[in-house]
Amino acid sequence: MSKSPLPVTQEELHTLAEDLRVLVGKLRRRLREESHVGDFTPSQVQVLNLLEREGPATVTALARAHGMRPQSMGETLAALKAAGLVNGAPDPNDGRQTVLSLTPSFRKKVKASRAAREDWLYRTIQTRFTQAEQQQLATGVDLLKRLVDL
Repeated sequence: MSKSPLPVTQEELHTLAEDLRVLVGKLRRRLREESHVGDFTPSQVQVLNLLEREGPATVTALARAHGMRPQSMGETLAALKAAGLVNGAPDPNDGRQTVLSLTPSFRKKVKASRAAREDWLYRTIQTRFTQAEQQQLATGVDLLKRLVDL
């Protein structure tokens, strides 16, 4: 990429997009190393994230949110239940359904994992960047927020 302050050509924008994609992937892998929560399939991660963000949900609601058949979601949930990460209770509105949620012990693990990742980021930013660079990084984060809030 050229040393110009802003990309102005399509080629430079394509290079910027590629660099950003690669960098975000490296950052995700590095944060995953700090996570210490466990190894999960992509489907399991999606379910755990949804239950953590949105709260309890039925198999049908989880399947719909992920574009899966309820039977396929059932397989994913069975593995999470067997690992003690998710538990179920009868739906008070529909006795045929089960409402699933994260177990309290797994919630603690998630909280500790998030704290470890944030601590790693904090220490790394504090030790590797000058105050001026930290300010530039803050501006970059604002730009990335605009990028993902399409």
